[in-house]
Amino acid sequence: MTHHTSDNRSSFTEVFTAAPHRMMFFAGTIQILIPVLVWLIELTGRHTNLFGTLDTLIPSTWAHGFIMLYGVVTFFIFGFLMTTYPRWMNGNYVTQKQYVSTFIWTSLGIIIFEIGLFSNFALLTSGLAIFIFGLLQGFLALYIVYRNAPAKDKTYETILNAALLAGLSGCLSFLIWIFTDNWLYVQYAMNTGIWLFLLPILITVCHRMIPFFSSCVINDYPVYQPKWSLYLMIISCIGHFLLEISQLPQWLFITDIPLASLAFFHSYKWNLIRSLPIRLLAILHIAFLWLGIGTTLYSIQSLYLFFTGELILGRAPLHSLTIGFISAILIAMATRVSLGHSGRPLEANNYVMSIFIGIELAALLRIFADTTVMNTLSGIHMNIIAATVWIICILLWVIKFAPIYLTPRADGNPG
Repeated sequence: MTHHTSDNRSSFTEVFTAAPHRMMFFAGTIQILIPVLVWLIELTGRHTNLFGTLDTLIPSTWAHGFIMLYGVVTFFIFGFLMTTYPRWMNGNYVTQKQYVSTFIWTSLGIIIFEIGLFSNFALLTSGLAIFIFGLLQGFLALYIVYRNAPAKDKTYETILNAALLAGLSGCLSFLIWIFTDNWLYVQYAMNTGIWLFLLPILITVCHRMIPFFSSCVINDYPVYQPKWSLYLMIISCIGHFLLEISQLPQWLFITDIPLASLAFFHSYKWNLIRSLPIRLLAILHIAFLWLGIGTTLYSIQSLYLFFTGELILGRAPLHSLTIGFISAILIAMATRVSLGHSGRPLEANNYVMSIFIGIELAALLRIFADTTVMNTLSGIHMNIIAATVWIICILLWVIKFAPIYLTPRADGNPG
């Protein structure tokens, strides 16, 4: 009898540790829920009279920004790249020891950081240091695959490695800011998180995967992946970062108009319209379209500032990128990987589609939250409505997908 129980236990552990995306995506699903629920409480306290705002050791806005840019997304990025690096470059697989170690250190670190946020400076900082150590483990695991792989062309992976290192530098900068209270460090961490870490990674992954996925299901599909456009998009991101750091928001249109144009150009060349009938593919294409929308809003805001000296769109451009593009592309990619690697059919049912539409609706609501007219009309701050819609969608996604990472593949295959 005892033997039987240990068997069950080992089988759960075997299933959970069978592939890097299982552990990493599961950690990501936990991380995506907790901080956002806490943030919703914070926003409700801030914009209503129901209760006060949360008491945190560092300003809650920066804590929220850090967790959303580094604490949530990193798990999905590692889960994805640890699966794809070996395939893309015909390299060796990331070993179980490497990805289990990355999972343990990063999960432990971010949870200690989050507990410390409400209680204790030593927990806050040591949690962050442990998290950074975990990121380093993950990076080294990927770098070993990269260095030893036989593939001749490693353009995509080289850009991804550079972006991962930038992300590490952003986390370190955030830790230095907590100790020094020097605003330049937190500004570096936040801008790096978007412009040198997340956008370069997601743009590179889209450039590599969207044409590939499309060619698998659309007949006579011309695969369009020119290196020059990828380089130009990454250079635009770096340019935007440099202008942000130099406090020159009125000049952002110089980098954002090219980035928006390239994004829309790719949506066209990748046949956005032809992808629409195939729903699992359509959600990737639609999420990518938001890169063009977000950078267009940045360009409009910057041009208006250049000519009038006034900011008109507030944080709308930022959230059209973070919610509209980043969170939607993550959910779209994670959905695809989770279905494909668990032996389930590669299709988005009505449940998945409603979640995705809800996320895009949350992005629109969050954009309107920065226009006074909408807030006056609705009587309740649109920010709260946007956050609530987003959380409901994410919660529904977690309910469907979290169990997949904890149970054996549907087709009985290993992994």
